[in-house]
Amino acid sequence: MANAPKFAGREAREKLGWWHANRFLFWRRLTQLSILAMFLSGPWLGVWILKGNYSGSLLFDIIPFSDPLITAESLASGHMPSWTTLLGALIIVAFYATVGSKIFCGWVCPLNVVTDCAAWLRRKLGIRQSAKLPRNLRYGILLMILVGSAVSGILVWEWVNPVSALGRALIYGFGATAWLVLTVFLFDLLIVEHGWCGHLCPIGATYGVIGAKSLIRVKVIDRSLCDNCMDCYNVCPEPQVLRTPLHGKKNDSLLVLSKDCISCGRCVDVCAEKVFTFSTRFSK
Repeated sequence: MANAPKFAGREAREKLGWWHANRFLFWRRLTQLSILAMFLSGPWLGVWILKGNYSGSLLFDIIPFSDPLITAESLASGHMPSWTTLLGALIIVAFYATVGSKIFCGWVCPLNVVTDCAAWLRRKLGIRQSAKLPRNLRYGILLMILVGSAVSGILVWEWVNPVSALGRALIYGFGATAWLVLTVFLFDLLIVEHGWCGHLCPIGATYGVIGAKSLIRVKVIDRSLCDNCMDCYNVCPEPQVLRTPLHGKKNDSLLVLSKDCISCGRCVDVCAEKVFTFSTRFSK
């Protein structure tokens, strides 16, 4: 997408207004900040809404939430997690398997803000992609993590996991984590476009598998409305998911059914011709 316009969404802002061109971005940021605020309410205000971090937490000290990848690593390493951890993982899997494709990645993950900032700055500066990586690499990394945990008997990924590290840093304060987050930012900015989320992140790969058949999907309303401005491809962290619904054959589905879509809604936001909308996988 090297020839895509640097200021994607300008036409949508001019034609439909700022709110229409940024509404899903606004709601995503509000959701991400609200979840962070629920974690911080305990340490800062003494009111514990979410106790713990993004790897494992308790809602109102009752309902457990557990990262499915950490739970899978623990099982692979031969260590049986507590029943609350297993229940928390089951709750998370059930929720994300039902609701939408990779909702965690687009609406919850704190590192998403970092990678989105890198993508925005990359477009502003007109930086061309300097390296390419296969998008299926993240699934290979996921498999290696599970095999590595089984062989070593330890949670391999948790030594270098930037998502949980950033989550802990936002709640408890930054330290060496700052360098890890900066590395991800610079990697996305200078080396591979949408490099972390789109090519490497095994957590995203996990949620891609979990949400492969989830209900909420982006849909192309009418292909004939598309004027090929490429704004949607430019802002989408997984632009390959748009090709078939938008430019596929007549009998191809108009739904974005790829498990790699993060349901961020930016394609809906920036399209001045209102080509996209949110729908369900049962929509025709």
